[in-house]
Amino acid sequence: MASLLQGFEEVKLVKPLGKTVMTVTDNAVRFNKATAEALGFPALVKVLINDRTKQIAVTPATAKSDNAVKFSKAEGKQASSISIKDATIVAAIAPYFTLEEAPEGEIAYSSITGTPYQSDKVVIFDIADATPGTMKRRGRKKAA
Repeated sequence: MASLLQGFEEVKLVKPLGKTVMTVTDNAVRFNKATAEALGFPALVKVLINDRTKQIAVTPATAKSDNAVKFSKAEGKQASSISIKDATIVAAIAPYFTLEEAPEGEIAYSSITGTPYQSDKVVIFDIADATPGTMKRRGRKKAA
């Protein structure tokens, strides 16, 4: 039997990771579900900024960590993107992005595709790769 399968390699059942994306608006920093997946769906993360290289990193944290911020639900429970609205984090990240003037009823944003380093449990976003844009406001419509 062994000789029949000589040279064969097992097919590895690892599903490819989607693109990890961070979106910055004037009041939130949003990470898509693929970012949570790349980090192993951590309940808490730390957001790090490298001013010299103009990069932002996200890495899992524990409840004992200083500066940990609420992030993901458990795997299978995290249905959508994650918004961090912590004013300190938004204020720390905002100066790196120039948000365009958005038309009435829309919000300006900047989004970046990150590079996941799964073995190190970190996703790094290069600020230079940010793409600006505007999107329609989502959520409840204000009563007329």
